[in-house]
Amino acid sequence: MKRFIHLGLAATAITVLPQLGFAQEAAETEAAAPGFDEIGPYIMTTLLFCMAGFLVFFMAAGFAMLEGGLVRSKNVTMQMTKNIALFSIAAIMYWLVGFNTMYPGDFNGYFAIGGQTVLDPVGVAAADAALDYASVGSDFFFQLVFVAATASIVSGALAERIKLWPFLIFVVILTGFMYPISGSWKWGAGWLDAAGFQDFAGSTVVHSVGGWAALAGAIVLGPRLGKYGKDGKVTPMPGSNLALATLGTFILWLGWFGFNGGSQLAMGTVGDVSDVSRIFANTNMAAAAGAVTALILSQVMYKKPDLTMVLNGALAGLVSITAEPLAPTLFGALWIGAVGGVIVVLTIPMLDKLKIDDVVGAVPVHLFAGIWGTIAVIFYNGDANLITQLTGIVAYGVFTFVASLIIWFILKAVMGIRVGEEEEIAGLDMSELGMEAYPEFSKG
Repeated sequence: MKRFIHLGLAATAITVLPQLGFAQEAAETEAAAPGFDEIGPYIMTTLLFCMAGFLVFFMAAGFAMLEGGLVRSKNVTMQMTKNIALFSIAAIMYWLVGFNTMYPGDFNGYFAIGGQTVLDPVGVAAADAALDYASVGSDFFFQLVFVAATASIVSGALAERIKLWPFLIFVVILTGFMYPISGSWKWGAGWLDAAGFQDFAGSTVVHSVGGWAALAGAIVLGPRLGKYGKDGKVTPMPGSNLALATLGTFILWLGWFGFNGGSQLAMGTVGDVSDVSRIFANTNMAAAAGAVTALILSQVMYKKPDLTMVLNGALAGLVSITAEPLAPTLFGALWIGAVGGVIVVLTIPMLDKLKIDDVVGAVPVHLFAGIWGTIAVIFYNGDANLITQLTGIVAYGVFTFVASLIIWFILKAVMGIRVGEEEEIAGLDMSELGMEAYPEFSKG
C-alpha cells in the first residue's frame, strides 16, 4: 500500500513541478514586460502623430482646391500640377536631408545639415523604442506635412505667370534646406528656443516663412499682365470657380485641427488629451471669428460681402491662433481670430497699391496674420515676452526673405522664372503643359 502511495506522490510531483516552473517563468516574463503605464504614452502619442499627420496631409488638397478656384480657368491645370509636385518633392527632400537638419540633436543652435531619415526597425520591441516620445516614422511624417504646407503658400501667390521648373527648383531648396534650418532655431532646440521664443504650431515657423518666400517671389516675378494700370487702377481678375475655392477653405479648416492639435506632441495623459480638445475648440473659434469679421468688414467697405475675403478671413483666423492655440480662452481665440480677419481685408488692397500681385492673398493670410498671431502669444502665454517674439519674427523674416530673394534672382538670371507675354495670355495650362482643366469651355 505504501508503495502505491509513494508512486502516486512521485507521479504527482512529475506532473506538477514542470507546471510550477512554467508558472514561475510566465510570472517572471509578465513582470519583465512593460505595462500600459509605461508604453501607453508612446502608443497614444504615435497615434496622435499619425492621425494629425493625415489631417494635415489633406490640407494639400485644400491648397490645391483653393488655388484652383481662385485662378482663371486657363491656369487651373498648372496649379494642380504644382501642388502635387511640390508635396512629392517636399516628401523626398525632407527624408533626404530636411528632418535631421531641423532636428539634429546636439548642435550649435544655428546651423547643422543632417542626413537621411532612418525609421524604427520592423516590429520594434518596447525595450528598443523611445518610450518617452513616439515612433520615428510618425514623428517624421507629422513634421513632413508641415513643410509641404509652407511650399503651398508660395504656389498660390505666384500663380498664373511663373514657369513650372524654376518654381519646383525653389521648392527643392525651400523644403530641403531653408525651412529646416530656420525651423531648427525653434523646434529643433536652437537659439530662438533657448531665448524663449514661443510658437506652438507655426504662425512664424511655418506660415510666415511661406509668406516671406512668396513675397520675395512676387516682387522678383512682377504682377500679371494687365493687373495694374498706369493710372494706378487695379483690374479685377476673378477666379474660375468660387465653389472650388470654398471647398478648399473648408478642407484647410479641417486639416488645421491636425495642424494645431497634433502640435501638442503628446497624448499619453488625461491632461494631454484634454489639451488637444481645447486646441480644437480654440482653432475652430478663431477661424469662425476671422470669417465673420471679414464678412462684416467687406460689407462695410465694399457695400457687398466679398466671398474671397471671407474665405481668406477664415484662413487668417486660423493662422493667427496657430502660434498659441492652447492657452487662450474661447473668447481669447475669438478676438485673436477676428483681428486676423481685419488684417486680411485691409492688407490685400494695400498690396495692390504697392503693385505686388498676390493671386490668392497668401501674403496677407500667412505672413501678416502670422506676424500678428506670433505677437498675440504674449496675451495668454506667461512664458512669452514682446521683445523675444519680435526677435523671432525679425530673424525668420530676414533669413527667409533675403535667402528667397537671392534664389529667385539667381533662377531669373540662369533660366528665367516668368513665361512670355503670349504664353501668359494663352494661359499656362496650354503654354507650359499642353492640357486644359476645362477643355470643353476653352472656346468660350
